[in-house]
Amino acid sequence: MKRPVWLKAPRWLLRLGASLLIGGQAMSAVAKGRIGFNDLMQELMEAGPGSFLIVLITALAAGTVFNIQVAAELSKQGASATVGGLLALGLSREIAPLLTATLLTGKVATAYAAQIGTMKVTEQIDAITMLRTDPVEYLVVPRVVAMVIMAPVQCLLFFWVGIWSGQVSSTLLYSIPPAVFWNSVRTWMEPDDLPSMLLKAVVFGLQIAVIACGWGLTTRGGPKEVGTSTTGAVVMILVTVALMDALLTKLLFS
Repeated sequence: MKRPVWLKAPRWLLRLGASLLIGGQAMSAVAKGRIGFNDLMQELMEAGPGSFLIVLITALAAGTVFNIQVAAELSKQGASATVGGLLALGLSREIAPLLTATLLTGKVATAYAAQIGTMKVTEQIDAITMLRTDPVEYLVVPRVVAMVIMAPVQCLLFFWVGIWSGQVSSTLLYSIPPAVFWNSVRTWMEPDDLPSMLLKAVVFGLQIAVIACGWGLTTRGGPKEVGTSTTGAVVMILVTVALMDALLTKLLFS
């Protein structure tokens, strides 16, 4: 007897559950040391140097634009000495980890979902399985490890470039001395702000890799479904990262 349509779980929920199982298998393989070094190096290049430029450009723009908005208003109130501190707190607690995750979703997660999805619909993954190779260990583990390593590195790059661009724009546009700007940064930032920022980046990197690979492995149909699957992965990553960001912010900064 077939179940009514309204009793069936939506496909996105089934795929999310499958992604969590795949992520668990990948973490188990990592704990056992089953990591292909050559594959890992290739994925590190894609998640790291291959994405540096877009992170660099966005950080320059974000730090400058944020600082123009903040410095303009604070200068009117005679509180220009607090500009650096506000920028540092904004970048470390929210802007850097969240924007870095968004950029890596667009640059790296789409590649993961598309590559694995294409292999799935062309039956390459079936061939890998027939060769007695675990597709999770072969395809997912290197990508998960690469993202967990490179996401905090990219986030730290975003933070420092954003701070630097904010200082330069403050000095050039609002005549705030560099010493005043950096003193404000040191005064306002708490010792655990940077570790909390990097923790967020690690969690987001893990989410990005697991969901992108999970959506790729659960792609079904023909080549046309690869694009749909890639889009679905991006949407799910952005939604879950936003929810996780709210939870981590409450836990880390409340």
